Amino acid sequence: MEELYKAIEDKIKESGYTREVSGKDIYDDICEQIEDKENGNYLIISKFFEDTVFEYVITVMDEDFNLSVLTINENGQKYIIDFDK
Repeated sequence: MEELYKAIEDKIKESGYTREVSGKDIYDDICEQIEDKENGNYLIISKFFEDTVFEYVITVMDEDFNLSVLTINENGQKYIIDFDK
């Protein structure tokens, strides 16, 4: 799992987003929010910091999920991270 957390963190850094983030916290947030969701596509919004909103585009499947896009909106700046590339 540590490799997955690091991959999330690395993709976010590559987008130019400079605030420190935890891949584990992001993964845990997604898991918590999709718990008991039916299979399908979802847009999920989280606020990790007072001035920052994370928007996840997620596909929920029977035993797994796919985070395809994360958009971070911070003080008018937008960072788009495409995890499918």
